[in-house]
Amino acid sequence: MNWIYLITAGLFEVVWATTMKLSHGFTKLNYTLMTIVGLAISMGLLALAVKKMPMSLAYPIWTGIGAVGSIIAGVVLFGDKLSPLTWCFVVLLLVSIVGIKFTSGS
Repeated sequence: MNWIYLITAGLFEVVWATTMKLSHGFTKLNYTLMTIVGLAISMGLLALAVKKMPMSLAYPIWTGIGAVGSIIAGVVLFGDKLSPLTWCFVVLLLVSIVGIKFTSGS
């Protein structure tokens, strides 16, 4: 169950980062509220996950899911352009997340 909490928390990190962009500097109330709710859910689920998982495992995976997901959201939803070299680093980030998981012993 901890892994479900952690993965869901990472996905909600993507939600709040995306809605923060859509809030245009917190000037659009609906997206501002979605940002706050998404952030609260993300943090709450992360807090549940770290109750039984090492922080040294949970936190980097949470931030990695958020980072990679936000990159993908930026490309898909906002038309962000990334160079091929940047995509290589995104892949390295994914490899790092998986590596942390498999070498942690958890």
